[in-house]
Amino acid sequence: MTASSGAARPYVLLSCATSIDGYIDDATDERLLLSNDADLDRVDEVRAGCDAILVGAGTVRRDDPRLLVRCERRRADRVARGLPASPTRVTMTGCGDLDPEARLFTVGDTDRIVYSAGGAVEKTRHRLGELATVVDAGDPVDLRWMLTDLAERGVGRLLVEGGAGVHGQFLAAGLADELHLVVAPFFVGDRRAPRFVGEGSFPWHPGRRAQVVEARQIGDVVLTRYALSERCEPPSTD
Repeated sequence: MTASSGAARPYVLLSCATSIDGYIDDATDERLLLSNDADLDRVDEVRAGCDAILVGAGTVRRDDPRLLVRCERRRADRVARGLPASPTRVTMTGCGDLDPEARLFTVGDTDRIVYSAGGAVEKTRHRLGELATVVDAGDPVDLRWMLTDLAERGVGRLLVEGGAGVHGQFLAAGLADELHLVVAPFFVGDRRAPRFVGEGSFPWHPGRRAQVVEARQIGDVVLTRYALSERCEPPSTD
């Protein structure tokens, strides 16, 4: 851990889709589709505007995401601006239990960074080899230090796509600037299923409400955009 304390942290945007009753998945082995095509295209646009995308190791194991910009036009626009076609892909792990065959490590030509708890660094490096840059981020992983390190690597805008534990850590630590919360028009109704964040002490509560800066219907889902810091940008008027 050698990142300096002087670098400003990236702008941190959290993105999540839930059911009406707040679940981000069900309790089956199949991935629950909460969004729709129009909203997935919106998320793709958000991805294209970021420097890095982060998910936790649990999401890598469970969902095997690619975390790439899908739209060819958006990829071409990034390249024309001197950027890689897709943002840097980032994950964080406490135990190093990551599959080198996961699509995050095998699909797409972008930088990959794994922030590992100190005690699992050697295991993580052994498992991943040259597939990713493995960084000792303290034990447990220190989110503030990680953000400083990302800033020093040129990341000005970070998109955090989950899972619930990672979202909860960023929110409880007051390290999120903005939240995009999409609600799908159905219930899950199964307490075995994961919810959007669990118990915790959060900076926003009945005495300090988060500011809603945008609410928009996108097909059959609703996007609410919350400002969680003074750095949150106003909605576009285009």
